Amino acid sequence: MLLMLPVAGWAQGDDWGMWLSLGADKKVTKKFSYGVEAEIRTRDNFTTMDRLSIGVDADYKLAKWLKLSAGYSLLYNPNFERMTYYDENDDEVALQEIVDAGDPKRYVKYDIARHRFNVSMTGDVNIGHFNVSLRERWQYTYRPEKTVDQRYDYYEEAWDGTPHTYRGKGKNVLRSRLQIEYKKKGLKVTPYANAEFFNAWGLQKSRYTVGLDWKMDKQNVFGLAYRYQYVHDDDDDYDPNMHFVGVSYKRKF
Repeated sequence: MLLMLPVAGWAQGDDWGMWLSLGADKKVTKKFSYGVEAEIRTRDNFTTMDRLSIGVDADYKLAKWLKLSAGYSLLYNPNFERMTYYDENDDEVALQEIVDAGDPKRYVKYDIARHRFNVSMTGDVNIGHFNVSLRERWQYTYRPEKTVDQRYDYYEEAWDGTPHTYRGKGKNVLRSRLQIEYKKKGLKVTPYANAEFFNAWGLQKSRYTVGLDWKMDKQNVFGLAYRYQYVHDDDDDYDPNMHFVGVSYKRKF
């Protein structure tokens, strides 16, 4: 079913992007480890930078089958907002019956940094050569207050020249990921597939990924993946359907 889902995503208006990550992990004890990861994402058919981020995390094994994790990431990305007329009583222009509800009203694009914190619990079980895991992650993202110099007015067909301040905003999300991996002793390549769902008082986003990790040696791991992302109801994403090609490298110490 996971392999068929990307086929359903081939619809008009879908976008393609790259998902590149570079990470390092340090195992301190048999139970405790920490790491750092930098990430770049692109969109608009690989031509536009969508996000830059750097994060740190730590893992602690509560049991052989259960792991507790926590992390922080600093995200930097362009933010895009398009406002529309909500109804015929929206404002003076709409009252003149010059526009209809749903017509574009204003547009603004600006760069902004966000702070993201997360806590996760992951349980897994081995079934033959397969490992099945379920990760539940609470994620909180805070966007600081931001003032923009002006916004584009579609009715006037010009920039309004008026500063506007967007208040700081926080968002809580529960991310649930079910994953299956094929692991066999002596096999350097680990294929996997997963499905992840983002919930914030309702399903907002879903991701479906297939890929493989190549253990080049005991310390170096190279990854290649394909990911399809569909946004159900999330105002942080203005183009919900995304296809990603993912490339990753991780160094273990």
